[in-house]
Amino acid sequence: MPVYVALGNNDSDCGDYRLDAHSEFLAITGKEVTKNFPASERQGAEESFAVGGYYSVSMPAPIENARLLVLNNIFMSKNYTTCAGKPDPSAADAQLAWLRQQLTEARAKKQKVWVMGHIPPGVDLYATASRFIDVCGGQAPIMYLSSEKMADELVEFSDVVELAIFGHNHMDETRLLKGDGKTPASSKSVAVKVVSSISPINGNHPSFTVAQIDPSSAALKDYKVFVASNLTGNDADWTAEYDFARSYHTAEFTSSSVSNLIAGFAADPGAKTQASQNYIADFSVGYVTPLLSLAWPQYVCTLSNHTQQSFKACVCPAAQ
Repeated sequence: MPVYVALGNNDSDCGDYRLDAHSEFLAITGKEVTKNFPASERQGAEESFAVGGYYSVSMPAPIENARLLVLNNIFMSKNYTTCAGKPDPSAADAQLAWLRQQLTEARAKKQKVWVMGHIPPGVDLYATASRFIDVCGGQAPIMYLSSEKMADELVEFSDVVELAIFGHNHMDETRLLKGDGKTPASSKSVAVKVVSSISPINGNHPSFTVAQIDPSSAALKDYKVFVASNLTGNDADWTAEYDFARSYHTAEFTSSSVSNLIAGFAADPGAKTQASQNYIADFSVGYVTPLLSLAWPQYVCTLSNHTQQSFKACVCPAAQ
């Protein structure tokens, strides 16, 4: 079974959110990450990993004409510093240039692309709310990443990007990256799956996600989340928490189906519908938190508004 690794904020030899590009840590780790890749792709993936912890690899058979682009978007985090504790935007800029090149080549080859990274783009609602940020009063919401550039690139290449996968929050989430609609390219969108974690440090039970993929289109058809019966995962029973298709009555996890799902949430500010209740129940795998219900309208605004401007427009309508 092929395994593909994306570095997270703790995956470093010098501290949380700290990492040096072109480091010995990346070179050594890259050899392990890529050692079972196809021979024709191993060297290129190992070299790019040694530069910044990112790489490209063909998706395995029977998936046809598709690539996986794995990012190390810790460099793009608002908390990122070098091992010396200094900011360095050059590492993020180099990775974004590489991402654009990869997406351009995939478009030319008519390939479908999955993009995987650790930290999702968009608004960190928990940090924004817990610090009493007054968005409607003119203060900027707290973002996960230092800029919107990565999300904007994925939207621009939404004809190529079939799916984006992130983690970091430890919770099970569904999101949509969409443009401002002012041009044909910015009218498209990308479906995003934020997977829940195997680690229970945020109160969630250990969990993992199993997906069903259409091999001819690389589309995510359905997925199930499995959860442990206890917080440790030791001597646990693993059962299905929920099935996406059954919970939301949709055949595929695509940009159009995710857009319709989020639109339904937005039309239900009191979280009364079965779909909203299902999402809230499964958000923190293994237990139901009251926090999401209390901030449901604001949370829904994060799901398809990855920019500060669009999020503010959502939570602070002109009539308010």
